[in-house]
Amino acid sequence: MTTELPVLELLGRLIAYPTVSHRPVDAIAAELAERAETAGFRVTRYETSPGKANVVARTGPVGTDGIVLSGHMDVVPVDGQDWSSDPFELTRRDDEVYGRGTADMKGFIAAATTAMTQIDPSRLTREVVLVWTHDEEIGCRGSRALVDDWADAIAPLPSHTWIGEPTGLRICRMHPGHSTIEIHCTGRSAHSSRPSLGLNAIHLAQRVLATLEGLAAEWTRHEQYADHLPSPFTVMNVGRIEGGSAVNIVPEHCVLTLGIRPLPGQDGEVLVSEIQHALEPVQQHARFQGGDVSTSVVQHAPALFTPADTELEELLRAHAISPESTGAPFATDGGNLQELGTQCLVFGPGSIDVAHKPNEHIAIADLVHTVEIVRSVVHTRCIEPDALA
Repeated sequence: MTTELPVLELLGRLIAYPTVSHRPVDAIAAELAERAETAGFRVTRYETSPGKANVVARTGPVGTDGIVLSGHMDVVPVDGQDWSSDPFELTRRDDEVYGRGTADMKGFIAAATTAMTQIDPSRLTREVVLVWTHDEEIGCRGSRALVDDWADAIAPLPSHTWIGEPTGLRICRMHPGHSTIEIHCTGRSAHSSRPSLGLNAIHLAQRVLATLEGLAAEWTRHEQYADHLPSPFTVMNVGRIEGGSAVNIVPEHCVLTLGIRPLPGQDGEVLVSEIQHALEPVQQHARFQGGDVSTSVVQHAPALFTPADTELEELLRAHAISPESTGAPFATDGGNLQELGTQCLVFGPGSIDVAHKPNEHIAIADLVHTVEIVRSVVHTRCIEPDALA
């Protein structure tokens, strides 16, 4: 795809990197680092494992309270999806461009990078920091590593962070977290002609599912933030179940994987404890028959809550489709990044309704508009901060 728009040229390059979460991100990280360095940023790559790294780029006076622009470099898989074009080649149809990551969220990364190449760093009176993360789609792992392993190295961050997830240019100052939990059901194998000699792990899982269904229903009765969140309660989703090895063997193992979404202010560990407590009767039943039911937490991404009417919200309000801030239904890196002492808002082009689906797309006008929004916000916050007074 050829275009004269710099943001589309860059987005095309970013889409061409198939950064599905189980793949490396080193190539896209290298390109974004090089472009930041060319624009006058000081760049550090924080590697978490081979092929996996976060990019943190800074420009402007060190330690001044400017702004963080953040996004994730990884995308979700396309396997089994019916795409009308190559998902890793930017394709234009009328006034939109298609490809995996156009909305979620390489479009914002392209817009922010393009905008920063158009700003003279020597004019900055406050610092601008770019934080591009990896593996957000599988539990915000990159941003978690920044908090756990490199907080001192990247401190201090500016007190305001703009995360460009697709919100349709609505300002979101809160969202639920997301925790992944595995429940392991252990039975005893036997020949299927003599089921009494074994303990069916899938039957144990059936009891677990019934218990979880009851707990999930109980959680729906405790609503918070109903004016801001489409699901104003702790959401539970049993997303995967795997067990058994053959139809003529009583299954010895069965694993359920579920996700829960703690609301802002809720402690994910407390919710896990509620699950474990609810499952105690099933566990006792299993152990009485020589089996077991155990629970383990695979990952945890915290919820986000930022007070209303921050300085960044005031800046974004002029560009938002609504002056009122609200909540996003999905988790972001903001839950982790807020632990670094920065107040996060989620605001970006594109719709979450097309993310993770075949034929993901974004309007070209929204990308161009986002370039202008980034330039305006950075100019007001970091070049003419007196305008905020």
